[in-house]
Amino acid sequence: MSPPVPPRKLGSGRSVGAAMAELGRAYVRLCAAPQELVLRRLRELGGPPGRARLDLAAQSLSLETCGALGRLLPGAVPVAELALGDCGLSEEGVKLLLHGLCSNTTVKCLDLKGNNLRTMGAEALGKLLRQNKSIRSLILEWNSLGMWEEGFSFFCQGLGANNVLQQLDLRNNQINHQGAGELAMALKQNISLQELDLRWNNIGLLGGRALLNCLHSNKTLKRLELAGNNVPSDILKAVERAMDHNQDRQTVLSETQHRTYILSKEVSSLKDEKTKQFLDLMDTIDKQREEIARSGRMSAARVSQLQEALDEQHSIMSSLRAKLQMTEAALTLSEQKVHDLGELLNATKQEQISIAERHFMELQQQKQEGADREGKLLCDLSAANEKNLLLRNQVDELEKKCKVQQGQLFQVKQDLTNTTAELKLRAVQAEERLEMEKKRFKQSLEDVESLRVKELDHMTQHIEASERSMQDRIQRLEAIRIALEEELSKVKAAAVAERSQADEELIKIRNQARLEEQRLEHLEDKLRLMTESRDEAQNCCLKQKQMVAEAKAKANQLSLHADGLRRRLEELQQDLNSKEEEKVTEVNKVKLELQEQIGHLQAERTAQEGLREKIASLERQLKAISSNHREALLDKEGEISMLLEKLRMKEAEISRVREEEAQRASFLQNAIMAYVQGSPLGTHSYRK
Repeated sequence: MSPPVPPRKLGSGRSVGAAMAELGRAYVRLCAAPQELVLRRLRELGGPPGRARLDLAAQSLSLETCGALGRLLPGAVPVAELALGDCGLSEEGVKLLLHGLCSNTTVKCLDLKGNNLRTMGAEALGKLLRQNKSIRSLILEWNSLGMWEEGFSFFCQGLGANNVLQQLDLRNNQINHQGAGELAMALKQNISLQELDLRWNNIGLLGGRALLNCLHSNKTLKRLELAGNNVPSDILKAVERAMDHNQDRQTVLSETQHRTYILSKEVSSLKDEKTKQFLDLMDTIDKQREEIARSGRMSAARVSQLQEALDEQHSIMSSLRAKLQMTEAALTLSEQKVHDLGELLNATKQEQISIAERHFMELQQQKQEGADREGKLLCDLSAANEKNLLLRNQVDELEKKCKVQQGQLFQVKQDLTNTTAELKLRAVQAEERLEMEKKRFKQSLEDVESLRVKELDHMTQHIEASERSMQDRIQRLEAIRIALEEELSKVKAAAVAERSQADEELIKIRNQARLEEQRLEHLEDKLRLMTESRDEAQNCCLKQKQMVAEAKAKANQLSLHADGLRRRLEELQQDLNSKEEEKVTEVNKVKLELQEQIGHLQAERTAQEGLREKIASLERQLKAISSNHREALLDKEGEISMLLEKLRMKEAEISRVREEEAQRASFLQNAIMAYVQGSPLGTHSYRK
């Protein structure tokens, strides 16, 4: 036999039709004389993957097609149902097909009805059942498998080893009581079959008994059809009871599994909640421990700081004591100096009287001169204020003009938005106006620069006349002016760049240029006026301040010189008194500071004691919470143990019910045997 040829791997997004087209092409390659009906069925196949059905029923398949299909079926064929009923398959063809299905993983339902399978077919079916892990339903109606004892026994062995098949149809297969015994042995080993149809066979009484006996060990079979097999009604009823019992058992098992699943979920959820609570408690404990450690660190730091402060106070006290000793020595020296100074004072008093008379005359003359100067300065200030008012009025008028122009510009914008069609016609005129405005703007800039040069000449002449202190301020103003000029140049460059890009948007750029020109002119006018007014006002104020400061300085010098001599004696006497008072105040301050530090230390001790009490209470709470948690865990473990005991009790009840049912079945079997042996039919059969 040639090895199987797997088809190409199919993409996940391709349809079943395309896959079957590839299968058709592979079939044509493998088969020298392909059958048209088979090709047509392969090409007509459609539907979702996993539910596709390949129907080749009532088609006389040749041995070559069977071999080709057998070589194609081991691959990833997207077929879930394969119908091969009434195809008249030969022994070799069945063997080839079933050999290919042994390694198939997609076919779920296989229909081989009415193919007259014999020994080789039964053996191939047994091999298929032993190796295939995907077929759930197998239809073998009208095949006469029971006539071939060796092949049927091999088939039953494969059925016993199978753990996937759920439905098996063996109607009209001439199965006798020996075949029923083989089936019973297979059913004892099988744990997946749920439906078995054995209608219209020759099972008889002995086969019915064998099947009934196997149902004691098989608990998965839900449906067993035995009509038309010459099986007594009591055995049929016993089989029905066994089927009902299996169904009830499976329902009970499903319920118990569902309950155990729910209980396991609840237990896992409870465990998760408890673990979360425990983790939360541990987090809170860790946080509290961290807070306690922080508070301990803070308290230790505070204690260290307080100790350092106490050490500093001790050092201050020692330094004060040394200072006291030094001051006592200085007092003795100062007393001697006071005696010497008293003699000097008597001599200086006479000199002061004469000097005071002279200074008094000079002060009167200086006061008169200062009054005259103040009058002149006030006149200058009033004139400067008037100039400032005029300048402010001019600035307000300019701002009003700017607002009027802005309103006009807003109206122009509205007109421009309403008359877009007219702007296209006036584009040439707008360009000419822009050039004229550029020339005017250049002329205005030249005028501004000429005016600025004149103003700079005037300012330089005025600054040279002023004092050196104003030179720094003028330099600052020049720096500001240079920055403004740079800003003006930047704005001009931006305006020129924007004008170069104004081919597509002439209306917007023209408005922006006008606004920028007006803003620049307004800024230049404001700067020029403000610089002139500020310079004039600053010069006047500086002159007046200098005059007043000079007069005051002279008056203060004379008064201070006269009062300085008087204060020397008073200061010497006050020094003595202040030193004594400082000694007393410093001692009192030191005492108060020590008392405050002692109070702070006591407060911190009380706070630390409170923290210790809180820590103790928190530890008690933690102990209580941990004990409660342990009790809760113990309660939950007790509940779990109770549930496990209940499950054990249920299993014990189920086992007891099984034993009772087994006993009942044995009693029924004994009664049936006794009835059969005692009946005339039994004696007649015994005589024969």
